[in-house]
Order: sequence, then structure tokens, then C-alpha cells
Amino acid sequence: VDIDNSNRNLTIQGEISFEHVIFKYNEEQLKPTINDVTIHLNQGESLALVGATGAGKTTLMQLLARFYEINSGKITIDGIDIKDIPKQTLRNQMAYVLQDPFIFDGTIRENIKYKNQHISDEIMIQAAKDANAYDFIMRLEDGFDTKISFESTHLSQGEKQLINIARALISDPKILLLDEATSNIDTVTEMKLQQAIERLMKNRTSIIIAHRLNTVKIADKIVVLEKGKIIEQGYQKDLVMQDGMYAKMLKSGDEALLE
Repeated sequence: VDIDNSNRNLTIQGEISFEHVIFKYNEEQLKPTINDVTIHLNQGESLALVGATGAGKTTLMQLLARFYEINSGKITIDGIDIKDIPKQTLRNQMAYVLQDPFIFDGTIRENIKYKNQHISDEIMIQAAKDANAYDFIMRLEDGFDTKISFESTHLSQGEKQLINIARALISDPKILLLDEATSNIDTVTEMKLQQAIERLMKNRTSIIIAHRLNTVKIADKIVVLEKGKIIEQGYQKDLVMQDGMYAKMLKSGDEALLE
């Protein structure tokens, strides 16, 4: 039940705080999945969550979008407890780009416009260009009217992801959540995807989960997680100078450390 309906038309700016957040998926868990996590992200800043599989990276994103409710602590956006923001209001101002591109049965045009079917074709085309998707779309026989689905074989995984980026651009989110968005991408498309992600992140508060160092390096702040706890956090340049775990990951160049 949403507590405060006065926030139903709230426009989010994008300042995010996790304050001593503790979360368990169920009461039987001996150790919390998220254990006393405190993070602050200014409006327009980007944060990369780094750590091994199971460290709690995706869970933090899910808590921010209220797919689960925390056990204790507080998560705020612009100083407002997210429990006081209706879930739909919250999620309508976020965009998710996940590891597996979300593509539904329909045309490329319908997929890009998604919940914004009223948006003009001019804006759609610009979003496709900014997402580095326009050129490959125009090479298709029916262009934006090409029918696609999740199983479509005439588009690569990377091309489907670029369509996802165009959709995110058109929705103009205040908060961007990127969860392994550059995984399973062919090398040719990877550079185009990286450029598109950087355009998408511009002037938006962004949280990134990535195992590719190139994606992690574009973030302002880094949080290194281990078994639900923060073991290192700070601005990118400061962590490099501190020569801690994150700096060692960068020096080794071993991308498996970020998986």
C-alpha cells in the first residue's frame, strides 16, 4: 500500500541515498543479502557497483525500484523516503537496460516508442541515431516498420540492445539502471553500445553493474561489494590513488574479477 498519495505526481530529480540499509529475502536467512549499506549519489552522478556474483549488486537496484522492501535503514530519492513514493511514479521515471534486451512482438517503431507511442517519429529517429541504432535499422527492408520479436534472428543481441537504449532515451528517465548491459555483445557492436550508453548517462543519475572494465571506468563513483557489505567506495580517481581492491582490479585487467 502506498503511504503518501500526495507524491503521485512527483517529478524526481535524482539524488539517491541508501542509509544503513539491511535486507533479507526471507527471515530464515542467517546473513543479510544487503548488510548495512550506506551510499550517497548526487543528482547526475554515476555509480558503478563492482563485486563477485552474489555480492548484492542487482539486489540494490531492485530495492531502489521497490521490487522488494528493505528490512531496516532507509532509501531516499531527493530526500524523500521511497516508501512514500508510489511504485508506479517511481518506476515511470527510471529506465532499465538489462543483460537480456527486452524486445516484444511488434515493429521496431513500436518497440522504441513502447509506452510513449504518442512521441513523434522525428524524436524517435533522433533517439535511434543517439543510440547508434539508426544505420542498421535503415539497412533493413522495412526500416522502422520491420517486425521483430525476442527470438528474432535477423538482429544480433547487440542490435537488440541498441533498440533498448533508444527506448530508454525516448523515455527521458531521471534515473538509469544498467545491469550487465554490455554482456553477451559481439565485438563489432560493443563500441557502438558503449558510445550509446555514455550518451544515455549524460546528465542522468546512473547506477551501473558491469563486468567490463571499460563500462566501469566511465562511472564517477565506485562501490565494491562483497557478500552484501561495502568493502570500498569513493570517487574513481580517489580509489585508484588509494591502491585498494578496485585499483588492483584495474591494474590486473582481469575482467573476471568484476563478474
